[in-house]
Amino acid sequence: MNTVIAFLTRAIVQAIPLLFGSTGEILTEKSGHLNLGIPGIMYVGGISGVIGSFLYEQSVGPENIQYLPAVLIPLCCCLLGSLCMGLIYSFLTVTLRANQNVTGLALTTFGTGFGNFFGGSLIKISGNDVPSITLTATSNMFCKKLPFAASLGPVGRLFFSYSFLAYAAVVIALVTSWILTGTRIGLNLRAVGENPATADAAGINVSRYKYAATCIGSMIAGLGGLFYVMDYAAGVWSNNAFGDRGWLAVALVIFSIWRPNVAILGSFLFGGLFIVHNYIPNLGVATQELIKMTPYVVTIIVLIFTSVRKRREDQPPASLGLSYFREER
Repeated sequence: MNTVIAFLTRAIVQAIPLLFGSTGEILTEKSGHLNLGIPGIMYVGGISGVIGSFLYEQSVGPENIQYLPAVLIPLCCCLLGSLCMGLIYSFLTVTLRANQNVTGLALTTFGTGFGNFFGGSLIKISGNDVPSITLTATSNMFCKKLPFAASLGPVGRLFFSYSFLAYAAVVIALVTSWILTGTRIGLNLRAVGENPATADAAGINVSRYKYAATCIGSMIAGLGGLFYVMDYAAGVWSNNAFGDRGWLAVALVIFSIWRPNVAILGSFLFGGLFIVHNYIPNLGVATQELIKMTPYVVTIIVLIFTSVRKRREDQPPASLGLSYFREER
């Protein structure tokens, strides 16, 4: 029983960065923009939070940090860095109408290089013997759990033993789902993603909606990088340690058929599949790598299934990946 609880809790922690990334990407894609820069944006969100935390700890000392600034400074830095990435993508694809696929891949490359450059610089400044930065004091602030979790036994461990960002990821996904399906703003956004010319003719400011969806989606995705560093990695930053979680988040968008509420369960499934090989004894390296491929295989199956069924509600926005030229209405 303890092993099962340990596996489920670890799978949920593994799932949270994926949920942040997929929720942000779903919101962006609903506006008709395919942002393949999500892995780079999550990376920038993580390193931005690390920079803010590092400077704060260096200024006051790890033993003197206070809860509120220790949380707010990295959080604001993360959101600001992710917002800048979203603005760059929006300017290139909405204003300049650059190719969305190329722009997204360029942002991923840029974000990885940006994170590695500043991560390496902070490692040199800190003078560590190992190629990593450890922000244990800040991580402890982010990892504070609900005080009554320990008294509830297995139920407390499974449902109430996570940091505030984990619960925030679920709440953001549910709120995003409600906004997209139950509000006029969501209706307008989906109209922009389906047919921007018709939406424009109806008086909807297409560029404003595209900018807003992309920038807010980027900020949500950036929180996934911050959660990974401060919670999952216990405040340790190492260059290139993020792995392929950004791409898993993009795959989760397809798996969840562009629905943030479905992405919650999908992220937990992907998180479990990503680590299940650690709980199966006597597995060879080749078998472990095959198991790690499972989320992508499942995504391909879902993509084939939805393509065969051809149900409109299970398809991506009709104008996804296409630039909008108002002059061609």
